Amino acid sequence: MHAASHELLLATQAFQAFRHLLATGQVRAGQLVSIAELMRLMDFPLAPVREAVKRAAAAGLVSVLPKRGVLVLEATAQALHDCFHLRCLFDQEGARLLAHALPAQKLALLKQQHQEVLEQARKGYATVALQIRAMEVDWSLHRTLAQALGNPSALAIYEENCDRINVMQHSRRPLPERIVPAMEEHLLILDRLENKDAEAAMQAVRDHLKQTLRWWGILEA
Repeated sequence: MHAASHELLLATQAFQAFRHLLATGQVRAGQLVSIAELMRLMDFPLAPVREAVKRAAAAGLVSVLPKRGVLVLEATAQALHDCFHLRCLFDQEGARLLAHALPAQKLALLKQQHQEVLEQARKGYATVALQIRAMEVDWSLHRTLAQALGNPSALAIYEENCDRINVMQHSRRPLPERIVPAMEEHLLILDRLENKDAEAAMQAVRDHLKQTLRWWGILEA
């Protein structure tokens, strides 16, 4: 393999490794971490780690502090509001499009997955496994809405935003007191889609945003 191609491949692999650290909470929101520590965690040499950090900074996931290290995106009220609001904009348009186009089989699967998580959470379970599953199911609906746009450029922006939200979500565990209403809010969106009511589905998406922000202690004007 050509040297330049090999370096590009290593940089891409390092960036994916860094995204995994962030997505799994091994490097957390607001944490200041050194390049040396990232090299150890990612098991990559210096050059690709530096390139991965540059890409992460360009995506808004981290800030590079000269001579200090890498500061992971903090879960500030402004950052949370901006990211969830951006997701809502995409989700509303996706809901509008899916109101008359969501396959019945896909709809049924989404509803089943949400109901299963909801039933467990209502019993008061707060296991790590339930928290992980709840986040997976939560994102399954949001990504379904975004993918409905059929726009690769929009989806790329959406995925970068997902990465930022994932980083910040690890600063607060999704306990049953949020899992239950979140699943209920999602099921309401799905019910509106099943009824082919685009306006009601879009309103349910907006209501979900309000409740999400409230759970984070953010009140919209």
